[in-house]
Amino acid sequence: MTEAAPMTNGTRSAGTAAPAQGAPAPDTALRERRPPRPRPPERPRRRSLLGGLVRTARPKQWIKNILVVAAPAAAGRLFSPPALAELAVVFALFTACAAAVYLINDARDADADRAHPTKRHRPVAAGQVPVPAAYAVGGTLAVLAPAAAAWLTSPSVAALLTAYLGMQLAYCVSLKHVLVVDLAVVTTGFLMRAMAGGLALGIPLSRWFLITTGFGALFMVSAKRYSEAVQMAGKGGATRALLTEYTTGYLRFVWQLAAGVAVLAYCLWALEEGGDPHTGLLPWRQLSMVAFILAVLRYAVFADRGTAGEPEEVVLRDRALAVIGLVWLAMYGLAVADW
Repeated sequence: MTEAAPMTNGTRSAGTAAPAQGAPAPDTALRERRPPRPRPPERPRRRSLLGGLVRTARPKQWIKNILVVAAPAAAGRLFSPPALAELAVVFALFTACAAAVYLINDARDADADRAHPTKRHRPVAAGQVPVPAAYAVGGTLAVLAPAAAAWLTSPSVAALLTAYLGMQLAYCVSLKHVLVVDLAVVTTGFLMRAMAGGLALGIPLSRWFLITTGFGALFMVSAKRYSEAVQMAGKGGATRALLTEYTTGYLRFVWQLAAGVAVLAYCLWALEEGGDPHTGLLPWRQLSMVAFILAVLRYAVFADRGTAGEPEEVVLRDRALAVIGLVWLAMYGLAVADW
C-alpha cells in the first residue's frame, strides 16, 4: 500500500477553502461592515472677537491702575464713601485709556509681534482680532475716555488723563524708539496714575511721595527692559528694536540708581521731622522702612537674574515678595492711622 505524501507548507489541509482571489480577509470584511465611529465635534480654532479684544486690553495689567489710591491712602482719606466713588471713576477712566493704548499699539506692532516667541500669541498678531477692528475700538475708547473725564471728574484730572493718553499714543507712534525717552515716558505713566487720585480728592502731593513713586516706577521699568535685553540677546531685538541700542550694563546702572534713590527718598520721608515715633504703640513709620527696603532688595533679585518681566507677575509669582509687600502695607497703614 502506498502512503500518502505529506503536505508541504504551501498546501492547505482538506476542508479549508482558500479565499477567492481578490476577496477581503474575514477580519477585514468585518471591519468594513462596521459603521464608522462618529468623530468628536471640533473645537473652534479661533476664539470670539470680543474675547480677543478683552485679551488685547490686558486685564492683568489693570492692577497698575490701583496706583490711583496711593495718594489718598498716604493722606489717610481712602475709606470715605465719596472718596471711594471718585477713585472708582478715575480707575475706570485710566483703564479705558490704557485699553485704547494697548489696542492701537498691538495693531501697529502686529507684524513685529509675529516674530516674537510669546507675543505672536497676542490676539491681533495671531489674527483673532483684525487690525482694523483693533484700531476702531482703540480709537473709540481714546475719544470717549477724555470726554467722560471732563464730565465726571475735576478739570485737573481730565487734563491729566488727556495728557496721559496723548503721551502714551505718542509713545506708540515714535517715542518708544528714542533712547532714554522711552524709559521716561513709561515711568511718567506710572507717576500720573499715582497723582490722579490726589488731584481727584484735592490732596496736596508731597515731594517725598512724588520722588519715591517716580523712582520706584523707573526701577521696575528699567528692570523689565534689562530682563528683555538679557532674554533677547543675540536675537536682533526683533520686536523692540531699541533694545539693540541699550547695553545691559547701562540698563543695570539705571535700575540700580533708581532703586537707590527710591529707598533714600522713602527713608527721608519716614525720618523727617513731624513723624513722631511716639504717637502709637510702635514707630510704624520708621519700621516700615525695613519692609520697604526688603521688598526692593527682593525685587532686585529677579532684576539681576533677568527675569523681572511685568511687575504684577513678579509680585504674584514670588510668595516671599508678596508677603513682604503685605507687611509693608500693614505698617504703612498703621503709620498713616497714627498721624
